Amino acid sequence: MKEIYDCDLGCPVQNTLQFIAGKWKSVILYHVFKNDVLRFSELQAKLPYVSKRMLAKQLSELEEDGILAKQIYPVIPVKTEYRVTELGSSLYPVIKAMEIWGINYNQKIKS
Repeated sequence: MKEIYDCDLGCPVQNTLQFIAGKWKSVILYHVFKNDVLRFSELQAKLPYVSKRMLAKQLSELEEDGILAKQIYPVIPVKTEYRVTELGSSLYPVIKAMEIWGINYNQKIKS
């Protein structure tokens, strides 16, 4: 679990960013929120521009931080699923706000 900092006024944002600031973490969370549960291969398909190694690293960090839960099924080939934890669910408003901002920005630049 990440260390909680007791510091100046701007630090609550820093505390949030330490969980979602990885290069693709916010995007991964966006897709998992939209789909409830995603397999590794499904995430790869949704993020074709992210290397397999980078995706695995970001997922591992999200799991280590208690944001995502990983379920491995003992089948061949191995089936791995990711879902948001209770702690991770608390990030939904943050990711939703980012989605809304992105939609508004895209509409603004198209007009």
